[in-house]
Amino acid sequence: MSKQPPFTPSDGLAGLKNHYREDGLSGFLVFLLALPLSLGIAGASDFPPIMGLITAMIGGVLVSFISGSPLTIKGPAAGLIVIVAGAVAEFGGNNAELGWKMALGAIMVAGLLQIFFGFLRIGTIADLFPLSTIQGMLTAIGIIIFSKQIHILLGVNPTMPDGRSMIHPPDLIMALPETLRQMDSKSAAVGFLSLLVVFLWPRIKHAWLSKIPAPIMVLAVAIPVAQWLKLDSSKCIHFEHDLMDTLAINVSFGGVETPLLFAKYVLMFALVGSLESLLTVKATDMLDPFKRKSNANKDLMAIGVGNAISATLGGLPMISEVARSSANINNGGKTRWANGFHGLFMLVFLMLDVRFNNLIPVPALAAMLIGIGYRLASPRSFGEMAKVGVEQVVVFVVTIIVTLLTDLLLGIAAGVLTKLITQLILGAPIGSVFKAHIIVEGREVRVAGAAVFSNWLGLKRILNVMKPSEQVVVNLENCNLVDYTVIDNLHHIKRDFQLSGGDLKVIGLEELEYTGNHQHTHATRNKPKVRRKSLAEAKKAILK
Repeated sequence: MSKQPPFTPSDGLAGLKNHYREDGLSGFLVFLLALPLSLGIAGASDFPPIMGLITAMIGGVLVSFISGSPLTIKGPAAGLIVIVAGAVAEFGGNNAELGWKMALGAIMVAGLLQIFFGFLRIGTIADLFPLSTIQGMLTAIGIIIFSKQIHILLGVNPTMPDGRSMIHPPDLIMALPETLRQMDSKSAAVGFLSLLVVFLWPRIKHAWLSKIPAPIMVLAVAIPVAQWLKLDSSKCIHFEHDLMDTLAINVSFGGVETPLLFAKYVLMFALVGSLESLLTVKATDMLDPFKRKSNANKDLMAIGVGNAISATLGGLPMISEVARSSANINNGGKTRWANGFHGLFMLVFLMLDVRFNNLIPVPALAAMLIGIGYRLASPRSFGEMAKVGVEQVVVFVVTIIVTLLTDLLLGIAAGVLTKLITQLILGAPIGSVFKAHIIVEGREVRVAGAAVFSNWLGLKRILNVMKPSEQVVVNLENCNLVDYTVIDNLHHIKRDFQLSGGDLKVIGLEELEYTGNHQHTHATRNKPKVRRKSLAEAKKAILK
């Protein structure tokens, strides 16, 4: 049985005193990773590239010390590129600067909404969405990033007939043949060489070479090659700046003149940003060698504060970013000071006013983003969904298709609706779709009807008040359907119980059949029609 680690790193000044070496080194390595990625994410979002660094700096210097998660790294994320670029295009039309400033107004209001979410203690918002919908959303984001950045890598910025930047995936995919005809050979050479580094560098297992982030190696290769090829300056980042001029009030609330559009982007920034942050927090807690439990509500409020301040100064929306957070743990980060050091190094870099004007090739940044897009939309995702249930594939694919054809908000809504329909088809009684029917007797929790994503919060609330040091049983034998999201969540709670010296035993799953051909541990399971009970029968059975 797993045991609690022998000690937990101190927080606050004691944590700095005890772990400044490990946190300082990890913060520096994360800074090296974040520097080029923040520039690339800002550029791809149609924001001034310097604003990516401003966002990362605020996420480290300020937000790290009010967050509820000790190891997550806060900063701009590729997953929000789609929303940010869409906001700039829809608010500004042909005027990118106007679109940027009006998008900032939506980001600022979304930040205030995230603070409100945390204040209402709805940090469990991620539990309101089925895992297949979330995975579909992330996969769609990956496809959208790839469909845009492949053009940039080839040295072409595809535009609509009216001159606006092309942002919709179907248009971008259809424009690819024309881009291939117009491609800039020097940009393509730098881009494809960078892409090779992106995919091959992580495979190097050398003791200290593997510590160098792939994005830094991309720049180390791409910058001299671009100089040798005399790459056109228009294909490089224009990065000359003065820090005090940069840290100015840029936000505009002109977007409220189109209230529906403004509300749409406020909701997307708040919802998708919160989802990605909370999922990262959960993933980071699982990777934390000291098995600390983050405060999701406090972290959500901290992200909201960071977004409000970042938007005021012209920056991108920030989240708890998964790749940088994982790198922090892998590099030995122990406390929140690692994120603080990452932000401090970013601030020093900005204060030194280092000039990289026309030096960093845009195709190299596009290659990094294509790597991120590939990881989000990895072909393995489809195989993983197939293993946990045929209905999960349906939800997953519907979410992707609707997102690609419309936007993220409608894609998520379509995925949730599809999931609800599949639950009814697979045998969930209508009366238990949104309400979990539960009886608690001693340390046994009995569930009737169905245990699905849409009624999970009721079961989770009961398990949260159980003492994790005890032996608790969850009895699902009177359920017609237990879905992937619930089984996966129960698995994580079982792990928490074991770390505290207790155990969570789930019984009744063995009486259910897998809905797919793969007997995956977390796969959705249901009863054949002939053995299903009505909700009234199931509720009566759990009273015995």
